[in-house]
Amino acid sequence: MASLATLISPALAEPILQSNSLNACQEESGFTASLFNIVFTPNNLSAAVDIVAVSSIQGNVVFDFTISAYGFEIMKKEIDPCDSGLAGLCPMTAGKIPLKFNLPVDKDAIAQVPSIAYNFPDLDATVKVFINRTDDGPDKGKSVACVTADISNGKTVDLAGVKWATAIVAGLALGSSALVSGLGHSNAASHVAANALSLFGYFQAQAMLGLTSVALPPVVMSWTQDFQWSMGVIKVDFMQDIFTWYQRATGGTPGVLFDSLSHVSVQVEKRAVEFAEAGMNLAKRHLARLPRTIVEPMSNLMKRDLIRRGNIQTGSGSYIVYGIQRVAFRAGIETTNLFMTCLVFYCLFVIFTIICVAGWKAWCELAAKKGWMKNDTFLEFRNGWLTVLKGILFRVTLIGFPQMTIFCLWEFTQIDSPALVVLAVFFFFGMSLTLGWASFKVIRIARRSVIMHKNPAYILFSDPQALNKWGFLYVQFRASAYYFIVPFLGYLLVKGMFVAFAQGKGTVQAVGFIVIEAAALITASVMRPWMDKSTNSFNIAICVINFLNSIFLLIFTEVFNQPPLVTGVVGLVLWIANAVFALVLLVMLIVTTVIVFFRENPDGRYQYMADDRTSFMKSQTALTATTELDALAATARSGYKPGLDLDDDAESLSSDSLRRQTGTLGPHGASTASFQSYNKEKPPRSPVDPSMPFFPADAPRSPRGYSDRAPSPYGGVPQQNLTPSFRSQNNSSPAGPWQRGAGYD
Repeated sequence: MASLATLISPALAEPILQSNSLNACQEESGFTASLFNIVFTPNNLSAAVDIVAVSSIQGNVVFDFTISAYGFEIMKKEIDPCDSGLAGLCPMTAGKIPLKFNLPVDKDAIAQVPSIAYNFPDLDATVKVFINRTDDGPDKGKSVACVTADISNGKTVDLAGVKWATAIVAGLALGSSALVSGLGHSNAASHVAANALSLFGYFQAQAMLGLTSVALPPVVMSWTQDFQWSMGVIKVDFMQDIFTWYQRATGGTPGVLFDSLSHVSVQVEKRAVEFAEAGMNLAKRHLARLPRTIVEPMSNLMKRDLIRRGNIQTGSGSYIVYGIQRVAFRAGIETTNLFMTCLVFYCLFVIFTIICVAGWKAWCELAAKKGWMKNDTFLEFRNGWLTVLKGILFRVTLIGFPQMTIFCLWEFTQIDSPALVVLAVFFFFGMSLTLGWASFKVIRIARRSVIMHKNPAYILFSDPQALNKWGFLYVQFRASAYYFIVPFLGYLLVKGMFVAFAQGKGTVQAVGFIVIEAAALITASVMRPWMDKSTNSFNIAICVINFLNSIFLLIFTEVFNQPPLVTGVVGLVLWIANAVFALVLLVMLIVTTVIVFFRENPDGRYQYMADDRTSFMKSQTALTATTELDALAATARSGYKPGLDLDDDAESLSSDSLRRQTGTLGPHGASTASFQSYNKEKPPRSPVDPSMPFFPADAPRSPRGYSDRAPSPYGGVPQQNLTPSFRSQNNSSPAGPWQRGAGYD
């Protein structure tokens, strides 16, 4: 997708090569630049140069140029400024040297540049220049300065079209799952929603790669930037002005990096903090004459401030950005505004969700009143829409947890203003406690179900109120893996802590990512906790790609001292592999969603889950196959016993079902009074044989005919009545479209 967009369009644009920053590549370099802009246009046979340099070199010198692409040296040339007529550089003089001129380039030099250099997106090319003395003396031929400049051709895979396409597909898939669930196809809706949420998590994992402080190849930086929208990194000009005002009003000092671009350069880091520390050498030399008791605290303070504050300025006057700061700079956002940007967009997402649910409720009521749809359509949602909304907001909290974890924890290290720190504390601990409490409730309900019925699915899926409210945490997993949300939340929390707290330590982040992703891959492959085989395969494939990306991340740290060519090639491999994988996932999701809308029975496309959850849930789609749990399902849909407290909220119990219990069991079994008296004497008993294997991981199940079924444990209900029509008659209310659970909707 990104490849097509970048490789087809360049033919229409004018070819250029440009560089916007000059970086020192040796200690005590005698030539630096606070402003460096060069644009080479081969059609004009010239290069426009705009430099504000600071030189400590005096005398005659020569420039030794080396041009390399993806670590491979493609050109080497020596230039004498005296022969080239470069005024101010022959001879060089100490001081500030402003240079602005057009440099003619002959056709022979242009012919040495391959045409692909003008068209390939995110070109990874570098010019390294050694400035060597030519004056007679002991220093003749010695390098007195070394500078490098990264070259770009203006083509990139960081495209607004890619961002919009991925966001729209993920959003429409989630919305479609809610609509499909409303039409009564809960099984199909759950699969579409589960895959859409997994895809969204993959997008966030891509964004986290870009948030690390590892020096990334240009194409990897641009590719990961395509997914920063999933973390709330979205620039809106008027909002940036508001955030700057708010920070200043609450005692903070807003950054002014973008206001300085006209006279200083910004270096997108290549060696993280280690390179920035080179700019502190001059100050350290002045401190060296002071007592050691003063020097050490001052040095530590300088290094801590270098890492803590967003805008890092070198001794030459230029700025360096890396990690989270790099993402903010590429998005056009001041580093000091980044936390507020992500926070506000998350809040807007929550508000938008509430408005959509409330608007849908209002439209349904209006449509039913006007006769545009049947009165029983979306009845369960209309009657319990507040409970559904709670479940949806829990799901939104889970979606936003990775981004808020990273940026809230990072704000603790930045302290942009006291008010922003208070907001970070409130949102981080508020969301963490909310999800932790919800996980505790799910585990508590499931354990009660296991104790009473030897089956966690009994209670987790039979009560629509509890399913709508807490289902977001467990419906994507098989019933016996209800607890898997806890390690999943731990995975997100630990990964976010590495990103937020290890800024400036790229190797630590890369190693941490490898350990985390390896643990996630092994756990997913061994446990296979998701609802069925296809969903497990979908998520395990994402875990494999995330693990490979973490290995690539470690290679980018250059801990193996590999040649630069290897780093460049690995960057291309990461981009191509993830682009293909993301495209495959998007196509799969689009095709699946479209098929759901055009098939008469979308649920028939999917095999029913092995945990028999469909036997406990109400659905408009008649089950074509019967299972061993039909008798239990009839009892579950009749309601719980009075006094059974599975949830602190009273509305989580189906009171209507309790009132209908007499009508359902009266003609065939014991009376309601005697049934309740029995419950007081003995604990509740599940009508299912505890020795039955309920939860094979993904083993296929062959339906049993009615003639092979075990007798009903209640004895009075004839087996021939356990048909789909009998089950629908015993529902506590008309089949509700939202009873599948807000966890998916």
